[in-house]
Amino acid sequence: MATFRLQGSRVLAVDMTGDAVKAKNGSMVAYDGQMAFKKMTGGGEGIRGMVTRRVTGEQMTVMEVKGHGTCWFADRATEINLVHLQGEKLYVEASNLLCTDAGLRTGTSFTGLRGATQGNGLFTTTVEGTGQAAIVSDGPAVVLRVSRQYPLTVDPGAYIAHQGNVQQSFQSGVTFRTFMGEGGGEAFQIRFEGDGLVYVQPSERATIAGDV
Repeated sequence: MATFRLQGSRVLAVDMTGDAVKAKNGSMVAYDGQMAFKKMTGGGEGIRGMVTRRVTGEQMTVMEVKGHGTCWFADRATEINLVHLQGEKLYVEASNLLCTDAGLRTGTSFTGLRGATQGNGLFTTTVEGTGQAAIVSDGPAVVLRVSRQYPLTVDPGAYIAHQGNVQQSFQSGVTFRTFMGEGGGEAFQIRFEGDGLVYVQPSERATIAGDV
């Protein structure tokens, strides 16, 4: 299995000994040794995945990198966070997924209103299995614990990913910008309940259904 390690906070180094990884297309910045690069369809899920992603609007262009040596990846100088999965499922925005072990399965999952408020479609990307994944964030990500005693409410523009036995629901609400008179439309929030982790970034995406 490939070894993921960070060099600084914005560059991912992956050591491979004949292994393969799936990475965001165009994210390779350097490599040594012998590497082969192949563009994959449907986010690495083949023709069925390509059709699913076109229907759902969850876009992800992926390449497979395989070889012997070290390959370095980065994406617009964003911060990189490593996630270790042990037979778990990670839910992550496609634009925030940088690289995964080739053995991890990717797919799409229905998310509901959050996608509609962001203009990212009603689905999000899933990564499942045992291995490592690297996700990116605009600024250093914060990992927040959700427990049955302490549910968590998140601004959809700051949400990156979540994992664990977590249920999400969507509710209308207000934000600090609304209180300051800067809100331009209806605001939504994501509520997480259960037991797991939620990744958020200290920067909000632009939305098309009003400021959130």
